Order: sequence, then structure tokens, then C-alpha cells
Amino acid sequence: MSTTGQLPKFPAPAAAGPSPRTLTTTVPKEYVHKTALSEVLLTSWQETAPDVHTVTAEWPRAHTFYSSRNRLHDPLLLVETIRQTIPLLSHLAYNVPFGHQLIWDHFTYSLDPEALRTETAPTEIELRIVCSDIKRRKDTLSALTMDVEATRNGVRLGSAVARFTSHAPAIYRRLRGEYGDAREAMARAVPLPPPVAPRRVARAQFESVMLSPTDTRNRWQLRTDTTHPVIFDHPVDHAPGMLLLEAAHQAVHAVLHPLQVIPVGLSTVFTRYAELDAPCWIEATVLGRPEGEEETGADAGEDAGAQALAAAGADAGPGAGEKAEFPVEFLPGSAPQPDAFGLLHARVTAHQNGRELFSATVAAHPLGDRSAAESGAEWDWGAGAETDRDSGTESASGTDRGTAPGTGSGTGSGTAPGASGMRPETGAESLSATRGDSRTNLG
Repeated sequence: MSTTGQLPKFPAPAAAGPSPRTLTTTVPKEYVHKTALSEVLLTSWQETAPDVHTVTAEWPRAHTFYSSRNRLHDPLLLVETIRQTIPLLSHLAYNVPFGHQLIWDHFTYSLDPEALRTETAPTEIELRIVCSDIKRRKDTLSALTMDVEATRNGVRLGSAVARFTSHAPAIYRRLRGEYGDAREAMARAVPLPPPVAPRRVARAQFESVMLSPTDTRNRWQLRTDTTHPVIFDHPVDHAPGMLLLEAAHQAVHAVLHPLQVIPVGLSTVFTRYAELDAPCWIEATVLGRPEGEEETGADAGEDAGAQALAAAGADAGPGAGEKAEFPVEFLPGSAPQPDAFGLLHARVTAHQNGRELFSATVAAHPLGDRSAAESGAEWDWGAGAETDRDSGTESASGTDRGTAPGTGSGTGSGTAPGASGMRPETGAESLSATRGDSRTNLG
């Protein structure tokens, strides 16, 4: 017998004209770990077979943070939609109690950019989710892998693989120690540094920029704005995973600037928590075509999502897709070269206190005419401080040399689903890990 998470259908009030057969509503916000009802994307859930689920969602025409660009939805809307299914299924399908911490281990996605086209109405999404490699501790879920296929009006949108772990409150407190109190952690957050120019990271507002310039080319300080109404929807004791994924996307836009691109694939592993009381450094490296690879003449837009999954999924961990050769590191001095399918690749890492927290490989699809970038025109590979003409600030390795719109004290309340890097067998399955050996909270 199937189980459904749809809310009860209420009869439509009497009115002139035809009435809808059903009324659409969102799932309760508590099931997706959001305090703002406006941030809930999911509309229904149904278990169609053992460990197989169908979840529907609706994307707004214009999101306040995951905003559309070039008439395309932000790819992170798909990521956030999948993120919301993790607590939903944990609570409804696998009986995880509220108060347990859900932590990302690894995550991979790919998508077809053509399916991201915005229209004159909200976008209806359907996710088919198969859960596997399910582990329990005393009959309570401790780890699970989700394989997700996303469609839009019956047309393939993308796919994803997510592995997460679940920690009981007592276990999480022992893992995090003194860093486990969310409000105290947020009160200790480092001051918010000035942003790079929004145009460099495909954003329209300073408040949406997650990177701050430094003296080193293609290296930025993470801007952890604990007052952000979307990323920090509720208190959290470390930088949320969605913040790190947004920073990775912005780093790719910045490192490929002025070429306009849209990320179509990402593979990431979270290895440690990003604490709020110390600067976090984001670095990006453009990757070139593997040695010996030849042009095939393939259409850059043809099956871009599938190719992105093959390229981006190599290091995502068990179940993340077939092993693929990553492109070699690109040497500065000329424009980056696309692979045989027209995709550009970059590697993004995050470090804090000399330790790697997060690594991701991102595949990006160029938009529009690439001739200017390919010719090297305006391609900025120089060394030295990066001066941000739009914000009027110059970087200084963690030093705030000025202010710009959107800067602040870095205090406030909130959190968002996140990610983490502790393997379930060394984290969720044991208490030997320290507070730094982990990933990021899913909310």
C-alpha cells in the first residue's frame, strides 16, 4: 500500500464559474526545515514502492535569492529542491525524529540547461527518488543514499545523487563539542567582508554575493552573512552547505569572467565543518581539456546534463556515477578550452585554518557568443590585488579595506540545509570523530 504525504484536499468554496479539482499547497515547512513558508518548494510526496518516492515541487517565476538569469532558472533551485526532500523523506518515510541533525556527505547533480527556461507561470517539477544503502542505528535511520531523476512537464530536467547521515542530538553534541550551540556560534561569526562586484558572479545585488576579493587571483574569502533571510533561515552552528554550493557556483562565474556560463553539473565532497568564527577561503582553478582529447564536433547544448554528470561525478563517492577522467589543470595565459561536448570545467575548494573543508568539480555551459573570451580579449589572468570597480573596494587577504552595500557585522540568526564531509562509517556510525571531522547540516 502506498503512503502519501499530500495534505488533505479541502473542497473549493462555492463560486461562480468552474472550480479546480484539487487545491495545491506546500508541504508543512517543518518537514523541510524552513521557518519561512515562502521558502518551501515542495508540494506533495508519495511512496510508490518500497524506498521509491515521488515528490512534486513548484518553482516561483522569480525567487528572491535563486534568481533567474538569461531567462533561465538558477540551477541551485534544483539543488535546494532536492535538499528539501532529504528532511521530508527522513521524517515522513523513515521516521527520523525532529531534532536529529541531517548531514550531507557527498552530492552530485547534472541538468539540461534547456529545461531551465523560465515561462509566464511557475514551474512544476516532479522528482522520482530511489533510496538505497540504508543504514540504521537501533532501528533509527543513520545514513541513506538518494538517486534522483527530475522532470519538468514530463521532460528530463536533471539527475542527482545525494548521500547523507542522520545524528541523534546526543551524538551531534558529542561530535561538535563547544561548537554545537548554534546561537553562540553565530554570535562569534567573523565580520562580514566587502563583496566582489555582483556582475562578476552572475548576481544583481551585493547582498547576494558570497565572495570577497583577496590579494590572490582566483582566491576569495567566503562571505558568511548570518542575517541572510534565505541561506540562514534559522540558527545553525556552522556555514550551511547551500552557502558553500552557492560560493562554488559564484567562484566558477568569477574565474571564467567575462564569459557568461551556466553551471550544468557539480560533484562535491564535504570533509569538515566550515566554522563561523574563522575566515574560510574559496579557490577556483580552470581545468583544461584532457591530453589527447580531440574535438568531436558535438553540439555544446546536446545532452549537456548527461555529459556534465559523467564529468562531474567522478569523485562524488559511492553511487555518484561512473568514474570519469577529470580535465587537466588549465595553465593561465589563454582562454580556457571546452571539452568535446562544449563544456568548461573548474575545480573549487574551501579551506579554513589550513585544512580543506570542501572540494567540488563544476561543469559549465557557455552562454551566447564565446568569441571574445576565446580570443583572449578582456581575459583577466593577471596577478596581484583584485580591484572591484563596482564595489569600490580592494582585497587584502582577510582585511576589510572598505565597505560596500551588503556588508555588516555578520551577526544574526538563521541557518539553511547544508552539507558535510564525514563518511557515515566514520561519523554517523561511530563517536570517534572530532567536531572538525564532518560535513554540513541539512537544517
